[in-house]
Amino acid sequence: MAFAQCLVTAESSAISKLSIGTSPASDSPLFTAPSAPSSCRFEARRLPLVSRRLRKTGLLSKAKPQESEVSSAADAFTQFKHLLLPITDSNPYLSEGTRQAAVTTTSLAKKYGADITVVVIDDKQKEPVPEHETQLASIRWHLSEGGFQEFQLLERRGEGQKPTAIIGEIADDLSLDLVVLSMEAVHSKHVDANLLAEFIPCPVLLLPL
Repeated sequence: MAFAQCLVTAESSAISKLSIGTSPASDSPLFTAPSAPSSCRFEARRLPLVSRRLRKTGLLSKAKPQESEVSSAADAFTQFKHLLLPITDSNPYLSEGTRQAAVTTTSLAKKYGADITVVVIDDKQKEPVPEHETQLASIRWHLSEGGFQEFQLLERRGEGQKPTAIIGEIADDLSLDLVVLSMEAVHSKHVDANLLAEFIPCPVLLLPL
């Protein structure tokens, strides 16, 4: 009871003696209040803890919009409407990595209702090789197996450009949403992984072997 009375007395005294003045060095108001009695000082020291807790709560409430923004950004990377399948190997029946990329591309396109563009890149041969028609037939067969008889087919041969630059150029021109590549293209030196982020303006899905 004496402790409660001490608190009430200290608060009443502080309110009654609160004065408003001006700082000698500034025209802004200066608030002053007498210190609480020594027997109640431990309560005065606890007030900053409440303030810190309020500030902490404020920080947590501000973090919630940031989490939703991250979630929205993640959702944007799953709304694919146009996919690119680059083919850089010269195997007329397609290499294992390219076949894997073709299966993944058709699966994603079917899931999101997306269109597919295939680009065959050969930076050395300007003219089609004898196995050219066999390779195109293999591409059509693998995509039809995934449920796609219709897709856009491009060929870029003997232009002297790096395949990575060609992929980036097509991705930019067609406003593509995703490029699907096998790591085989990187291991075989057809695609420079260090240049992917520089030349390709959209996400790239690299499939492990």
